[in-house]
Amino acid sequence: MLGALVTGGCTNLDETVYDKVNADGFLTRRDDVIRDFLRPFEHGYWSIQGNDYYAVIENSTDEIGTYNRQGDWQDGGYYQRMHYHTWTFQDGFADGVWNNLFQGVVLSTNSLQDLEGITDPAKLSVTPEELADFKAELRTLRAWFNLRAFDFYRNIPLVVDVKNSTETLPQATPQETFNFIEKELLESIPNLPTRGDLGARGIGRWTKAGAAALLMRLYLNASVYIGVDKFAECEAVCRDIISGKYGSYQLDTRWDAPFDYTNTSLNSEVIYGFPGTLARTHWQYDGGMFWWGVTYDASLYFGFTDFGQANPRFALQPGRDVDSVEYTHKLGKPFIKFQKYPDDVRLKKYKNLGDSKREGMFLYGYLPFTRTVNGNPVADTVRGNKGPYALYIRDQVGWFLGAKPGTKITDKESNMNHADHNSGIFMVKYPMYPTPDPNRITSAYAEVRLSEAYYSLAECLYRKGDKAGAAMQLNQVRKRNFPDNSPSLYTADGSQLTDQEMLDEWGREFLGENRRRTDLIRWGVFNTGTWWDKKPDADSHTAIFPIGQKTLSLNTKLKQNPGY
Repeated sequence: MLGALVTGGCTNLDETVYDKVNADGFLTRRDDVIRDFLRPFEHGYWSIQGNDYYAVIENSTDEIGTYNRQGDWQDGGYYQRMHYHTWTFQDGFADGVWNNLFQGVVLSTNSLQDLEGITDPAKLSVTPEELADFKAELRTLRAWFNLRAFDFYRNIPLVVDVKNSTETLPQATPQETFNFIEKELLESIPNLPTRGDLGARGIGRWTKAGAAALLMRLYLNASVYIGVDKFAECEAVCRDIISGKYGSYQLDTRWDAPFDYTNTSLNSEVIYGFPGTLARTHWQYDGGMFWWGVTYDASLYFGFTDFGQANPRFALQPGRDVDSVEYTHKLGKPFIKFQKYPDDVRLKKYKNLGDSKREGMFLYGYLPFTRTVNGNPVADTVRGNKGPYALYIRDQVGWFLGAKPGTKITDKESNMNHADHNSGIFMVKYPMYPTPDPNRITSAYAEVRLSEAYYSLAECLYRKGDKAGAAMQLNQVRKRNFPDNSPSLYTADGSQLTDQEMLDEWGREFLGENRRRTDLIRWGVFNTGTWWDKKPDADSHTAIFPIGQKTLSLNTKLKQNPGY
């Protein structure tokens, strides 16, 4: 055998090197097609928070802050620059978000081109209808990435070929980008499935309603994107979504249901989401989003120990100064905006009730728990990492340290660089069920909810003077937040609705859902408004973000956004 190997072995060691693999050789069976189709969806889930996408969108608004907590989260002023709108093209997110979103565009385009190269789907055990669906979903996914990049940077290149072209691309005009996204969605909708077609496991797939919802977002913000009012078009799409033209959806009857483990079911209001599990992927429960949106030892209060300690990266901006006096500015003060309607059930302190149930949406006050000492239960309360005192979480920012509730402190300073671990109420939208609970960390991330169609329709009606119609649409969603016959529902004539109340109500319903910046810009106050520790900007150039230094050096055809 050894002799045969020596004498008969190959003696030509020359190697042929290939720079690409032909798609005909890569896609040889149905499983290959499915894997190719799904690859960019995995990145899509990560992208909701990756490279500080969530951090900068929320920190640049009037609802959330990342405070310097006695040295924690000072980070060279990175988050302070987000808050004050003083970022530069050298800040990490400027390159990071570009890479985040355009990796999604490239992955979507790559898979789309692979599938477009299939000439005989039957050989791969794929029907023509399935192939048309897959391609439509990839175009929709790419449109979602492009829409977010458009909103973030405004001046972006349009990538449609990653197989045959190696040239870098210049930026398209905003009108060209708007037209491209609109065309992608309109042409995709006929080939997309409905949620009913996909069944119970279809939560992570783009549907007719999902694509229509992206059109709704595009039209709602058209006056910002291209300077042309598209509220009539937005209204029409909203009505079609609500009426069931693109598939049957219904509003959940509990405020928390769209964020709970049941939100993957067919009767959920979630139009598009990313399915999450504790053992695999759960990006909204990562440090880039909500797991670092609670205080350090909140896990003791939750009884959830799978992730260890949390980290107070994101908290609500305060509504009161250190003496408990409400600030006078109209914007911000998110918790006070909830307290305007005191019978709102979301105002309760978050508490796990057992059997995969919880109540309340906020963490505040003392957070009690029971620890075991020498085999005996001992009552305790959550503490920070800067001292032995019990934390009392409040709607204020300052150095309260061990001060008891109601005690006036001598240090009156309250700003982004002067906070302790008592500072800022925390939001808990996605449940933090205790470790024994089988449904912990299994909620899908709700990227598009039916509620958004109602609120977008309400805004369209309000803007054309129909306050009564706007109030009716808002109340369809709001009624689940209050007891029956609550006086907090808007009156039939909509007389309580003003520009400020509309913006406040957007903030209440979609708090922490990655859209506040876009809403502030659309209502014309992102640059001109005043909120806690934030004065109006000198001009409006920060309504779009800068393109990062590394990105510009890699593609010399790109031009920096105005003002940077």
